[in-house]
Amino acid sequence: MPHLTLEYSANLTGAERIGELCNALAQCLDAQRDNEQKVYPLGGIRVRALRCEQYCIADGRPDAAFLHANLKIGAGRSEAVKRATGDALFALIKQYFAAEFERQGLALSLEIGEFSEAGTWKHNNLHARLKG
Repeated sequence: MPHLTLEYSANLTGAERIGELCNALAQCLDAQRDNEQKVYPLGGIRVRALRCEQYCIADGRPDAAFLHANLKIGAGRSEAVKRATGDALFALIKQYFAAEFERQGLALSLEIGEFSEAGTWKHNNLHARLKG
């Protein structure tokens, strides 16, 4: 973990720009530290974006747009670590869409939830590959 899923309205921006944002957000997650220790293992980082073709925002005006980020992390991290992660990710998202925010209706949001180890199944060789 962490897994970050972006959902965004099709009128927000193009796929190339969203791909750049995904890379920047992955780097942001990798940069998170707690007492100089990495917070998230590189092999667990996933960032993906889902473009929503069908949506209605607020009163339905065609220029209104949204991006919602949902970060899921393994349980057990402190509230301070979760807050620092959320602050860093959300600052990056807001900066990335500052121009759109100035010229159109735009709703940006982020939420963090925790996976329960009891309710997950994993088969992953990325951690081992990244060690070598």
